[in-house]
Amino acid sequence: MKIVAKKKLWKYLFWLGPFLIAVGLTVGLVSEQWGLIPLAFLITGIVISGLGIILQSYQTNWWNRRSTQAGTNALVATLAVLAILGLINFLGTRYHLRADLTEAQLFTLAPQSRELVRVLPQPVKVWVFDINQNPQDRELLENYQRQSSKFKYEYIDPQARPGLAEKFGVKDYGEVYLESGDKRQLVQTINENERLSEIRLTGRLQQLTNSTTAKVYLLQGHGERQLSPGKDAISQAVQGLGNKNFTTSPLNLGETSKVPQDAAVVIVAGPKRGLFEGEVKALQEYLNRGGNLLLMIDPNTDPKLNSLLQEWGVRLDNRLAVDVSGESVVGLGPAAPLVTEYGQHPITKDFGNGNSFYPIARPLEITSVPGVQATPLLRTKPYPSSWAESDLQSEKLEFNADKDLKGPLTLGVALTRKQTPKSTFTPKASPTPSPLPSPTTQSKTSPTLSPSPKTPQALTLPSPTTQGKALPTSSSQPSSPTLSSQTATESRLVVLGNSDFATDGLFQQQLNGDVFLNSVTWLSQQDQQPLSIRPKEPKNRRITLTTAQGNLLILLSLLLLPLIGFAIAVIIWWKRR
Repeated sequence: MKIVAKKKLWKYLFWLGPFLIAVGLTVGLVSEQWGLIPLAFLITGIVISGLGIILQSYQTNWWNRRSTQAGTNALVATLAVLAILGLINFLGTRYHLRADLTEAQLFTLAPQSRELVRVLPQPVKVWVFDINQNPQDRELLENYQRQSSKFKYEYIDPQARPGLAEKFGVKDYGEVYLESGDKRQLVQTINENERLSEIRLTGRLQQLTNSTTAKVYLLQGHGERQLSPGKDAISQAVQGLGNKNFTTSPLNLGETSKVPQDAAVVIVAGPKRGLFEGEVKALQEYLNRGGNLLLMIDPNTDPKLNSLLQEWGVRLDNRLAVDVSGESVVGLGPAAPLVTEYGQHPITKDFGNGNSFYPIARPLEITSVPGVQATPLLRTKPYPSSWAESDLQSEKLEFNADKDLKGPLTLGVALTRKQTPKSTFTPKASPTPSPLPSPTTQSKTSPTLSPSPKTPQALTLPSPTTQGKALPTSSSQPSSPTLSSQTATESRLVVLGNSDFATDGLFQQQLNGDVFLNSVTWLSQQDQQPLSIRPKEPKNRRITLTTAQGNLLILLSLLLLPLIGFAIAVIIWWKRR
């Protein structure tokens, strides 16, 4: 009887082990803290279960049974599957792997957005004042939040928290605000037809985190692209500059004759007439003092900028760039070169093999100039896919070995040049005035400046004498003049053989807008701003039908198609009968 009682006791104690293990797991999972209490339950349960299994196997020779071996194999296989699933879940939680199959990559942040969020200098928060949490908007905010712990977002009901709504000045449901420190900015107002835009959110985020603004002037007066919306205008490009915290203004050098001092970048976009000689000199002086210039020059035009470009080793080819490889893809004909090869430069570093196209473009010829560093940005495909056509009047473009130039062709180049300002002659003040020497003495002892063609002016000061005798050195003598110089600055120039790519309608196609905006950002020498591919607006795939078209669609789907199916079924039945 005692032996039977002991067996029953060990049996009950054995079941206590799994119970304690279950208690420990439950406590740890619910509290999300694996402290002393859950660990004590787990260890105690494992020890009791182990002792019970050992005792049971010892008394009944349990391990040698065929059923035990089969059960053990099944248990080991089950534990292995659970371990594999647990490892997969762990890796999935720690490392995110997502595949976005949409054409416009709607569920993937653009490289610029990711780069901007990852280097946030301080925490930012997005406040969405709306009751309904749209899944698409929430997914976009989640994508931002995955990039950095400094990015947060929260949905707020304006009626439930009127104080916070009043603090932001909320006037209607759907308003989205961005907050960083003491700065707050309205991003947009969302509704059923307009969802949260990555372009606007990234643009406002860049404006909020970047306190510096740069002034961009666009040259006017020679038939350049107009800045306001219209045919062949660049209003979208100007708006894109505003989204990147640039301020833009037109510039007429015929009126001012000098580039303003606050100009970070000057843009010359597609002039149809030549600049005056004084205007060209004003641009040269601007570059010589450390300025930055973007030239977008179309074929069949002569902007009279050869003297300026010659200093930088750039020559505008008068032929037309032809590319027959992308004719069927772009749909604009062979005179719209499709570029997929980009130079190793900050402007194009993230472009990869992306597409950009340039309708009616001219090639550029680059020669080496001392002190100027040139990097080709845009290159067409090699011959026979592309060449420079000299016969611009012919409707049939064919390569002529005598006149035409084989590809690849350079359509854009970025150049830098160090500028060393001239030294300034600054005499120190004398504490006690000295007697002025005679006129003859002055002519013999006056300091002379010997200019050097490539170096700052050197100062040569002979020994002062009075009537052929040396002056005594004393504290009353004027101090020697000093030579002060500034640190060297850098001028930047980007030349593109086309301006059509930045016009309204083409600006948002492929990488065209990124080429323009990255060029201006690099020229502004704001190296803290990210240069990458910007987010794109999703394409509108909705089909707008008239009333007649809608009724026809209803008849086809509800009447005609079912009748066709029914008729086919009757025919098959009749043949089998």
